[in-house]
Amino acid sequence: QVQLVESGGGLVQAGVSLKLSCTASGGTFSRYPMGWFRQAPGKEREFVAAISWSGGSTYHNPSVRGRFTISRANAKNTVYLQMNSLKPEDTAVYYCAAKEGSLGGTYYYTGVSQYDYWGQGTQLTVSS
Repeated sequence: QVQLVESGGGLVQAGVSLKLSCTASGGTFSRYPMGWFRQAPGKEREFVAAISWSGGSTYHNPSVRGRFTISRANAKNTVYLQMNSLKPEDTAVYYCAAKEGSLGGTYYYTGVSQYDYWGQGTQLTVSS
């Protein structure tokens, strides 16, 4: 069983940078494609960014492209989300997710239903 623990959220002002971390235990992290999602109050969970298990391929939601960057350190069983130029509309609970199985080291996944394991989430609040 894979367990995911997010950290790094908080209350920040618009325009600042913040880095989220998600550390995995159990399973073989280096073989899991990973993703970041977020959910604002009253809204559905939304895809933010994804990365292949090799780290060689990434994809970001156009709404965060150029501001957010996903990366991973397989030796540390950790995936990161670097967030720059934060906006109030980025306020949400941020979740990391892991997917068992992949078509290959360059594949990433963007659908909520494609992921098998989820963290408990970390709250990010961006004030204007």
